[in-house]
Amino acid sequence: MSISVKSRAEEQFAAAQKKNRQALNEKEKERQERTAQIARLKALRLVKEAAGRQAARKQAAQKAAAKGKKPSKRPQVSQSQS
Repeated sequence: MSISVKSRAEEQFAAAQKKNRQALNEKEKERQERTAQIARLKALRLVKEAAGRQAARKQAAQKAAAKGKKPSKRPQVSQSQS
């Protein structure tokens, strides 16, 4: 009788271990998906920021051309006085 109790306990332990491994694998998969999503959003943000900088440079060049001046390499940033 003690053998069957022992084997039943081992089976339950093995089942618990398997369940734990599955839970860990699922958590790891979710973490990787979250990391990939964050990386994708960061890439999109960087592209958007680069496009904004490029548009600002283009606008500054157009203003300079309208005034007849040589366009600067960097757009002018106005500073408000307090």
